[in-house]
Amino acid sequence: MSERHHRGALVRNATLLAAAAHIAPAGTWLPGPRRALFPALAGRGRSDHVALTFDDGPDPRTTPRFLRVLDELGVRATFFVLGEAVTRSPRTTLEIVRRGHELAVHGWTHSRPWLPTVARDAREVARAARAVRLVTGAAPRWYRPPYGILTGGRWLAAARAGLTPVLWSAWGRDWSADATARSVLATVRRDLRGGATVLLHDTDRAAAPGCWRAALAALPAVVAECRAAGWEVGPLAEHGIGRGGHEPGARR
Repeated sequence: MSERHHRGALVRNATLLAAAAHIAPAGTWLPGPRRALFPALAGRGRSDHVALTFDDGPDPRTTPRFLRVLDELGVRATFFVLGEAVTRSPRTTLEIVRRGHELAVHGWTHSRPWLPTVARDAREVARAARAVRLVTGAAPRWYRPPYGILTGGRWLAAARAGLTPVLWSAWGRDWSADATARSVLATVRRDLRGGATVLLHDTDRAAAPGCWRAALAALPAVVAECRAAGWEVGPLAEHGIGRGGHEPGARR
């Protein structure tokens, strides 16, 4: 399928979704239905690969710490960034790319989508994608909304911006005040299998102060767990989803 036809199909499908109730599509936030009914949206990819993703950055206080650990581990990841933070911290944004990682769109701000705001969603997702493109020179490919709440308006906004929505299939609950390296690893492990997309956070901007330390401390163990099972760890670009389908992951 050509890039133009792919984008056209995304827009047509998203328009149908947006015509439905604003909140109805947001049911994909629930992990059970998402994994069962929308495996690509849940980030299910190659059975020999685990996609590592981070949300809410870039943050010049904390993101460089994650970049250093990823360098030490020899791992590349996908960073879902906020457009507002990109414009505020272009050096950190560029450093993510310079070290070989992938940038994706998380929105303009970390807003809650409880009221119908289709026009605002379209405007802000496009604005965030444009900020990434202007700072780095490369167009982003993926979109993950804040809180994973993919309303009809946000789905349509992603399609219009040429972005493919991807949520996650495993997370560390690393945003809470009581998160520890041990709790993050244990929570990720519950749903960690070949083909998973793992969600962590490289900042506490939209979370409990200092909680990023738990994710950072757990990162080597998460990667080690994947490698011990024989899975590669890398960005979504190498995960085998979005363009032309995905290979279902085998359970451990």
